[in-house]
Amino acid sequence: MLVASLLSTFTGLESVPPLWLQIAIILVWVLIILAIAWVVNRFANDDPEIVRKIVHIGTGNVILLAWWLDIPASIGITASVVASAITLLSYRLPILPGINSVGRQSLGTFFYSLSFGVLIACFWYLQQPQYAALGILVMTWGDGLAALIGQRFGKHKYQVFGGQKSWEGSLTMTIVSYIVISLILLGVQGNIWSTWLVSLVVAVVATGLEAFSFLGIDNLTVPLGSAALAFFLINQLPNI
Repeated sequence: MLVASLLSTFTGLESVPPLWLQIAIILVWVLIILAIAWVVNRFANDDPEIVRKIVHIGTGNVILLAWWLDIPASIGITASVVASAITLLSYRLPILPGINSVGRQSLGTFFYSLSFGVLIACFWYLQQPQYAALGILVMTWGDGLAALIGQRFGKHKYQVFGGQKSWEGSLTMTIVSYIVISLILLGVQGNIWSTWLVSLVVAVVATGLEAFSFLGIDNLTVPLGSAALAFFLINQLPNI
C-alpha cells in the first residue's frame, strides 16, 4: 500500500503511529505555517496576498499528512468544523489578521476549510483518500500559484461574471493542476493511459471552475469538483 510504504520509508515505522502522535504532527505543521505567515505579515504589510497564499498553500498540504498517517475521518471532520467556525468569526473579528480582512467580501477561507471536511467525509468513507488529497491539492497548489502568477505577471485579462482573471493565471492553474493530479494518480494506479487522460480533463475542468470565483465559491467548487470528476472518470475508464 502506497501510504504504508511512504510511512515506512520516511519514519521507519512499521505501522500507523498512535492517534496522539498523528494529531501532534498535524498541529506542529499548522503552527509552523501560521508562524511563517505571522512573520511575513509583520514585514510584508504592503502585500497581504502573500500571507494569505502562504497559509493557503501551507495548510492545504495537511491533507497529505492526513492521508499518509491514516488520520481517522472523525478527526479530520472535527478539525474542518472548528476551522470553518473560526474563519467565519474572522470575517467580523480580527482573529486572523493578514489572512482575512475584516468585512472582506469573500467567503473563500470558509469554503476552503469546509471543503476539507466534505472530502474527508466522502472519500475516507469510501476508503479512497487519494481523491480527497487530489481535490485539496488542486486547490492548494493550482489556485494558490495561479493567483500569485496572475497578479504579478497577468497582462492579458478577461472577465467572468464581473470577476477579473488573467490568461497567465489560468494557464498556471491548468499546468500545476495537471502535475498535481498526475503525481497522485501515478502513485496510486501507475503509469497507465487513464492516468494522463484523467489528469488533463480534470485540470481543464478545475481551471474552468476556478474562473467562477464569486464570493470565493471556487474554494469549494474546485476541490469538490476535481475530486468527484477524477473519482468518476477513474471508475468508468478501463485500467489499461
